[in-house]
Amino acid sequence: MKSIYFISIFLSGLIFSIPCQSQTTIAVETATYAIVLQADKENMLSTVYCGNKLEAAADYTGIAEISRYPQGNAGIYNNAYTPAGTWNLSEPALQVTHADGNTSLDLKYVSHLTTKPDANTSITEITLQDPVYKLTVQLFYKTWNKENVIEQWTEISNKEQGPVILQKYASANLYFTNKDFYLTSFQGEYLKELQPMEEKLLQGTRTIDSKLGTRAMLLGSPNFMVSFGGPAKENSGTVMLGQLAWSGNFKLDFEVDSYKNLRLITGINPYQAAYTLQPGKSFKTPSLIYTLSNTGTGEASRQLHTWARKYRLLDGQGERLTLLNNWEATYFDFDENKLSGLFKDAKKLGVDMFLLDDGWFGNKYPRNNDNAGLGDWQENVKKLPHGIGYLVKEAKAAGVKFGIWIEPEMVNPKSDLYEKHLDWVIRQPQRPEKYYRNQLVLDLSNPEVQNFVFGIIDDLFTKNPELAFIKWDCNAVIYNAYSAWLNKNKIPQTHLYTEYVKGLYIVLERIRAKYPKVPMMLCSGGGGRADYEILKYFTEFWPSDNTEPVERIFLQWDYSYFFPSIAIDCHVTDWGKQPIKFRVDVASMGKLGFDIVAAKLSENDLAFCQQAIKNYNGFKDIVWHGNQYRLLSPYENPAAAIEYVSEDKTTAILFSYLHSNRFVINATERPIQLKGLDAAKKYAVKEINLYPGAKSTLEEGKIYTGDFLMNVGLNPDVNYGRTSVIIQINEVVK
Repeated sequence: MKSIYFISIFLSGLIFSIPCQSQTTIAVETATYAIVLQADKENMLSTVYCGNKLEAAADYTGIAEISRYPQGNAGIYNNAYTPAGTWNLSEPALQVTHADGNTSLDLKYVSHLTTKPDANTSITEITLQDPVYKLTVQLFYKTWNKENVIEQWTEISNKEQGPVILQKYASANLYFTNKDFYLTSFQGEYLKELQPMEEKLLQGTRTIDSKLGTRAMLLGSPNFMVSFGGPAKENSGTVMLGQLAWSGNFKLDFEVDSYKNLRLITGINPYQAAYTLQPGKSFKTPSLIYTLSNTGTGEASRQLHTWARKYRLLDGQGERLTLLNNWEATYFDFDENKLSGLFKDAKKLGVDMFLLDDGWFGNKYPRNNDNAGLGDWQENVKKLPHGIGYLVKEAKAAGVKFGIWIEPEMVNPKSDLYEKHLDWVIRQPQRPEKYYRNQLVLDLSNPEVQNFVFGIIDDLFTKNPELAFIKWDCNAVIYNAYSAWLNKNKIPQTHLYTEYVKGLYIVLERIRAKYPKVPMMLCSGGGGRADYEILKYFTEFWPSDNTEPVERIFLQWDYSYFFPSIAIDCHVTDWGKQPIKFRVDVASMGKLGFDIVAAKLSENDLAFCQQAIKNYNGFKDIVWHGNQYRLLSPYENPAAAIEYVSEDKTTAILFSYLHSNRFVINATERPIQLKGLDAAKKYAVKEINLYPGAKSTLEEGKIYTGDFLMNVGLNPDVNYGRTSVIIQINEVVK
């Protein structure tokens, strides 16, 4: 599309209008949203619109002419991928040093192409070229129309005669002209992951970043929320949910420019990450994944959940295994006999699988605590004289499947691996070693280490083909970053952070090529790692080592903005003072598991758990694959409520909890308006997961119209004597 428009230039108080010919207009669209880019007569590509999709595509050509943002003092704020070192004075998306030492860069529009792999998906590829140097940049926008999701990344190609150093290489460079921007970032620490913090963005730059190397989102998350025009709301207002899909160091820059517009630049953190791109080579950045909604965070989350289940999360539309984990029951103190007893407990409880956690390996340095053995992946002959294969058979005989914990990226200094392969360890040879959880990180930039890590998994499955589950942990961050392998191969040390993550993906790709269907949990000592690049290879993730059920209400609420419930592992443990019913009910809002001493449950507690698991098996498909509605925020009320509705709107599950530690007589004084039902349908309501001997205060089987439930509501009667209530809502079929 081409058009003529006028640019107004302010000079000494006068306004001059100069006609400019727009050469190309590119619209990247979903069902309801559009990003519009436009190349001017000098082939400078700018973002001219981010907003609601227009009915007539021809209307996009006239957008640029109605804005007046003279920008001679700062370059061009709305450049589609801002270069450094020439006309631009704003924060760049791309900064390079050419082979001849020149640090200038300009990028001109060359061409674009849009393809449609299927009816719901499109990919727009835009090619930019430096007019002086042979450096090419391709901007990619992949859209999923129905889900309203966009994935954006960049590929940088060096066609110069010598190496080009990439000083900064962002994934995306967005521009928004809405009035007032509110950022919700998610900060935290161990046991307090993903803590939301909302702030109004003022002129200047707000940066969210990580330099941890591994467990990169332990202190701050690559997930974010931007609301436009006011603070974020659940059911109204324009909001963007986004995530940099990268399992290493990241940097998110939110800059409000001098015209109070928002520049968003996201990508790998350039800290200690200059990347030398050899002639003829290309570099692909990680993806920025985001969705937008004009009806609040609830709709945005549902869009992201649907997309993740269909297109990104491994087996996102499939099933999951409930499990009993031995960690809090035994820690490192177990043997074959003790484990065999736990297999029977798992079967009696009614779960699908038993998961053996840390402590099963190491002989020269037995893994009897977290100080030794990590890296030596052979069964401890004292604890497990007959090996893992025996346990798999014993579990099968007891009627449950068997899964196992590993932490293959790490090593204890007190290990055979450390003694034999010190060159595989990330460590500064001239500096004292610094440990996190008594361990160090293996150098996954090294292909030998990649083979070793792959071999751990391959060996387990080769010897034990009926192994049903892997829990993959990652507890240490990177101190004293240095790679002996990079040094040996004369590769700059600034490649380490990036090549580590790329090496991890290479290993996971190999694992999935050979073992495509085995469920794997992504664990990281809590929520230190969970993004939509690594979740291509995992069926689920562990959000936090904090399993206290009240804390979990808040954690699961915040994770639900970005991840569907099928991906979130929720375990019942002995943390907290709440009764077993409360703990099980909270954990039933995700992928349910148990980490308790089942043999020590009272008769009534065991009976409750057994019935609750049966109930869960009846409604889990709705929790995993249905639409989620956050109804009552725990941040604003003494009670919390979340609803899941089946795709066909025939069934729903309502979870409600009293979480306040202050005395509350009636936490739900007024009814809670439900969402997502069919107004014309009639529904029967029934309270489930009642503790033995307890009776519901609700009238069982009472019939309501969907219209009534969504406009008047339903009161679960949450109070000091009923701190956890689950209600099943079923369509009444005539």
